Amino acid sequence: MAALAVATAAPLVFEGLGLAPFDDPGEGMHVEIARELLRSRDPVTLTLGGVRYVDKPPLLYALVASALALAGPSETVARAVPALSALAGVAATAWFGGRLLGALGGFVAGMALLTSVGFFAFARYVRPETLFVAALAWGFALVLTGVAEGRRGRVAAGLAVFGVAGLAKDPIGALAPPLIIGTALALARRARPFGRWLPLPGVFACLVLGFGWWPAVERRTPGFVWYTVIDNHVLNVARARQFPDEDVPLSVAQFLAVALLGAAPWILSAGAALGALVRQRAWRDPRETAWVALALWAVGGIALAALSPFRLPHYGLPAYFAVALLAARGWEFHGGRRLVVAHALVFAALALVCGLFWVSDGSHFLESVLRATDVATRKSAAAGQGAPLPSFAEFQPLLGDAALVFAAGAVTSIACVLVGGGAWARPRVAAFAVLAPMLALLPLVAAALSLVSAHRAAQGMGLELVRRARPGDLIVHEGPLENSGALEWYSGRRPVILEGQKSVLAFGARRRDARDAFWDAARLATAWGTARVWVVSVRPPEASVVAALPGARLVFADGGRWLWVNEPP
Repeated sequence: MAALAVATAAPLVFEGLGLAPFDDPGEGMHVEIARELLRSRDPVTLTLGGVRYVDKPPLLYALVASALALAGPSETVARAVPALSALAGVAATAWFGGRLLGALGGFVAGMALLTSVGFFAFARYVRPETLFVAALAWGFALVLTGVAEGRRGRVAAGLAVFGVAGLAKDPIGALAPPLIIGTALALARRARPFGRWLPLPGVFACLVLGFGWWPAVERRTPGFVWYTVIDNHVLNVARARQFPDEDVPLSVAQFLAVALLGAAPWILSAGAALGALVRQRAWRDPRETAWVALALWAVGGIALAALSPFRLPHYGLPAYFAVALLAARGWEFHGGRRLVVAHALVFAALALVCGLFWVSDGSHFLESVLRATDVATRKSAAAGQGAPLPSFAEFQPLLGDAALVFAAGAVTSIACVLVGGGAWARPRVAAFAVLAPMLALLPLVAAALSLVSAHRAAQGMGLELVRRARPGDLIVHEGPLENSGALEWYSGRRPVILEGQKSVLAFGARRRDARDAFWDAARLATAWGTARVWVVSVRPPEASVVAALPGARLVFADGGRWLWVNEPP
């Protein structure tokens, strides 16, 4: 069933993957880092715009660089890495579900992960999230089934995969899962002997994969370990970073809404499974250890992110594979009439909300939905400028179609209760009735993502520079470079950075080798009269430092960016 789940997911994940340019800010930065790695062939010295970058581990960039080397530079090739990672996550969830629930239960679990809208969106987006989720899912699957079956080799392989999670996105991915699994075993009084779930070869492999590259980076980039452990984790949680970027955290209510809706409607059946585990005090039963570990991971991950002072929309994603597995269990053992009716009501509510948005003027949709779910929109709002988003008229047809899909899901779910004596007695039938509209929704999600990317990509600005700029001209980017991360990809020109130190390059900006990469207004003013200068700005004209320079002309605007030049008409 894992193979069937992957075969079902692949067309949806890969359809039209390269039709839209890279989204900026967002994936363009990650693609450019991979492109620079392809040139340098040095994965322990990552750069963006030639400036040292230490925010994320090297695995995503190494994989994307390898894909670009094999198949050539394109949006499709770069996005194939997170897409294939998403399929690996679906496969792990389906395989694990099959071991716990049987073949059909595994298929439902894999499909539940795929159709969690938050997960599907990142499957088509160049970021490390799906790679991280896939590593976590495979790690939990291998360790927990290995412990249950007494297969130490499988347990060791699972621990090694947790190390890959640390190499993919965050050191917490290597350390937190064994802690959760150990807690579940301790609750069942099965934590000893430790070698059963912490075999030394697996522990060693986890540490080497998760942290073995740290000394090499620290040697090349002194201060990396302090930045990663203290500034990017401890001080980030305390909201006291020494190297802050422009990200704007969500409120607790916003984060919980995004995290739970991103896993809808599967959060309902997962909640039913969680409730049953609590009522049964399942943590005392060794046969339920895997489910207790998954419950701890799902609830603990979302709760800790919500309690942290710093929350971004994607912080709930690592819990989604566990939510999908719990949802499949919920349908398998608790999928009665009440659960079917609850799904029908949720679908009806979502249909109503989408319908109301469809007939509205769109202001509330753009303000409430996109500002909560999209990091770039929040950054633009915090900077006091409008986000470069499509007009509501372009979103409207998608909202209308989504309303119809959800309405069909509500009708189908109610039919499962009313028709033929009530299919609520056959919960798997009702689970597939819920799955069908969610699968139908995914192309609409993909279309919305492409729509947003096309409107704020740096592609148009990059191609304009190709058309206008001469070989000796100076290219400047005003504001953090990650806001136009793919500018060099599309233009072939590397800009210097004007007033962009508050960014993901804040640490690299303080290095001596970055001195010429970061300019202030005074240095730009000096160069302004000695060479032809093109300035790409993410700040509106009234807020740009370029507007005050003599002879500055605004010659082009696209994707929330403005192009200035000092050349006379």
